[in-house]
Amino acid sequence: MKMQSVYCSIQIPLSYNIGHPHLCFSRAFVTRCSKKPNFISSSNRCVRNKGVKEVGPEFDSKNMLFKCGERLGKDEELSSDLYSQLICECCKGGDLDRAMSLLAQMEAQGFHLSSSSYACLIQALGNVGRTSEADMLFKEMICCGFRPKLNLYNSLLRGFLKKGLLGLANGLLKEMNDLGIWRSQETYEIFLDYYVGAGRLEDTWSTINEMKQKGFRLNSFVYSRIVGIYRDNGMWKKAIEILEEIRERGIPLDTHVCNSIIDTFGKYGELDEALKLFQKMQNEGVRPNIVTWNSLIKWHCKEGDFMKAFNLFTDMQEQGLYPDPKIFVTIISCLGEQGKWDIIKKYFESMKFRGNKEYGAVYAVLVDIYGQYGKFQNAEECVQALKSEGVLVSPSIFCALANAYAQQGLCEQAIKVLQIMEVEGIEPNIVMLNMLMNAFGNAGRCMEAMSVYHHIKETGASPDVVTYTTLMKAFLRAKKFDEVPIIYKEMEYDGCTPDRKARQMLQAALTVLEQRISLQT
Repeated sequence: MKMQSVYCSIQIPLSYNIGHPHLCFSRAFVTRCSKKPNFISSSNRCVRNKGVKEVGPEFDSKNMLFKCGERLGKDEELSSDLYSQLICECCKGGDLDRAMSLLAQMEAQGFHLSSSSYACLIQALGNVGRTSEADMLFKEMICCGFRPKLNLYNSLLRGFLKKGLLGLANGLLKEMNDLGIWRSQETYEIFLDYYVGAGRLEDTWSTINEMKQKGFRLNSFVYSRIVGIYRDNGMWKKAIEILEEIRERGIPLDTHVCNSIIDTFGKYGELDEALKLFQKMQNEGVRPNIVTWNSLIKWHCKEGDFMKAFNLFTDMQEQGLYPDPKIFVTIISCLGEQGKWDIIKKYFESMKFRGNKEYGAVYAVLVDIYGQYGKFQNAEECVQALKSEGVLVSPSIFCALANAYAQQGLCEQAIKVLQIMEVEGIEPNIVMLNMLMNAFGNAGRCMEAMSVYHHIKETGASPDVVTYTTLMKAFLRAKKFDEVPIIYKEMEYDGCTPDRKARQMLQAALTVLEQRISLQT
């Protein structure tokens, strides 16, 4: 299937698998206007097609079994139950490629998974973003006569929405309705979390109203999402008022609500208030999590209070929490812009002193990407350097690497990160594609940014508010001001509520266009 960009004459081949977007990309996905291919190569991961499972790398199931406890004799055959048990053990250990290889061997011998084994494998695949495989196994499970439980539907819904696949999620919801499977509180919260993150204001309020009508409780998680909606739409004082409403309803203060309000204070420069609430939550026995610390560190960095950010970073580690790689990008970019390489070095020494070797290695590689040493400009070298330090390169670390390259406008390296991810069996989601779009925008390549946007739409994913604001920023940088209002209208048409940043960019573009008109007259 081909997609033709309305802004550029390039064509973008797209991979589909049995009618569902597989989110793995051909090498010619995003190209320059010269039509030189430069994107992600096809994944060589095991793909199930037409009921046939291809075996990936060679796998000795009996050796695996001996490692798990030497439960078989040397020449004894694996039974269906033992295959299922091994597959579940692989899922719990995170070795999904081996689990899929075992499944291929199992079905080649005429065995089939049990209902619980299907559920275990589907949930494990969904948790790491391999939603295409999870979806196909889910359909196979139903064809085998099993009736999935609600928690499995919720798991698949969460996986779809994490990747921005709103169409597939709505289709699964309709299937639940047809089968008489009623939505739970968790089902509503999964959609609510997605709608808020995607900036879909109307859908958010519709979901909350439906929850009220169905008699579901508006708990702290729901209120934290309401705070997020107010925060992202410039109504920060209204967001703060939610705290009082929560108290009046007798809902205990927890990390969901505190994190949302702390982030709201930080976003609007009220850092003293953020720190007061941070202290208050601890006094009331609410333990800050990594999201709390990340938010405080991020906003202090962005406000230029680098020493306070460093002190928070140190306190976080002293409380036994390991840094999230995503916060490294914020720290390094803010400090790097100010030339504060001495403070960047202090962060590294802080982690090294506390024995956080793996995270220290990630941090060091990101520093190199930002140009202080220039040793790891190549994405493959970065990943290899991390692996040589014993770092398990997780989706979060890949995301941090892609973001670092994107902020520097190093498009080809950002693409390489996504290529390596696919080889590792991790499917890029809407967040990572937004980062790639940002890389093209920062490099002044707005047409390729637009091509990424069209790819997102064509693969069945739903662009979120970040997608549209990133695209608007790319065209502003390229001084193509007349395209900005078009993108803004498309964002509204697609159900995303423009946030403050989008409105500011629209106003900037309209001002320039009005000035041009006045000069012509």
